[in-house]
Amino acid sequence: MAVKVNNKAVQKAKSLVKSGKIDHESDWSEAQPSTDEENKFLNNHSWDEYGEWHLAIHTDENDDTKGHFGFPYGDFKKIHRDGVIAAKQRAAQNHYREVEKAADELLEMIDKK
Repeated sequence: MAVKVNNKAVQKAKSLVKSGKIDHESDWSEAQPSTDEENKFLNNHSWDEYGEWHLAIHTDENDDTKGHFGFPYGDFKKIHRDGVIAAKQRAAQNHYREVEKAADELLEMIDKK
């Protein structure tokens, strides 16, 4: 599977950090949006907006599908520190070095706040 960094998502995440929209305390396994929450978001937003909440793009998947996007980091309102950590760990496990690096940079920004 071909995976690349979603630069729009990285920029959105950086903007959220700069504006203080960070959840430092959540348990990502509980805070991560459910399928229903994702579908509700998609009912009111574009695929591009949905994609901005995912640090990677699966280039071999169709553009307007959930499978096109990977490594979520937030709940459509805030960036979650634990979400960024989960993305970094999964990227490292799958040898997606650029995604891992992007998540690491975000984590450093969050921890400086």
